Amino acid sequence: MSTLVKICGLNAQDAVDAALEAGADMVGFVVFDRSPRHVSLDQAASLGARVPSSAAKVLLTVDADDASLAAAISALDPAFLQLHGTETPERVAAIRAGFGVKVIKAIAIGERPDLDLIRCYDDIADMLLFDALPRLDATRPGGNGAGFDWSLLAGVATKKPWLLAGGLDAGNVGQALRETRAPGVDVSSGVESAPGVKDRAKIAEFIAVVRAARREKLGLARVSV
Repeated sequence: MSTLVKICGLNAQDAVDAALEAGADMVGFVVFDRSPRHVSLDQAASLGARVPSSAAKVLLTVDADDASLAAAISALDPAFLQLHGTETPERVAAIRAGFGVKVIKAIAIGERPDLDLIRCYDDIADMLLFDALPRLDATRPGGNGAGFDWSLLAGVATKKPWLLAGGLDAGNVGQALRETRAPGVDVSSGVESAPGVKDRAKIAEFIAVVRAARREKLGLARVSV
């Protein structure tokens, strides 16, 4: 199975087109006004209309209430909701059941005990996302360009597929995949020229490195048989 690539924080037509042309599997739209990548509901609808069925639209929200979720879902019609806040397992289950949309739950990783949260969400969410634990003074829970110690994921076992996020870019994603064997990766600031401004060349390079890492893995597997 190919490594999933999610390009998140898309807020302009050119950025959406660049991600799709480079072969992104998932494209993310942030509805959270503290983020430099925030899109209005009208923008979400317009940008989402450019996405073919071959790519999954992801709506990222942070501790949103039901009314906000309903409005954003109506605008974007996403394949996945990415819950990137402090949503409890009970809240995640209620959102998934109430809105009938698949859910990605972000889990912030700073130390090994943070992995205990996997047990809380693994039976509830459709996919997990491991991101860096934000600093105490951070104004948002993700998209800060910060990484974490990938060795914490050594031997991690989940029932659901997961995405690796946090400080990834074309320069380190190959190593990240070799170390973690992540089934998918998520990038936002690592393919930007400035906060919230996606760079077409960086998007293409990032995805090319991921695909090359996958080919390398398959090549090594064939040699070992």
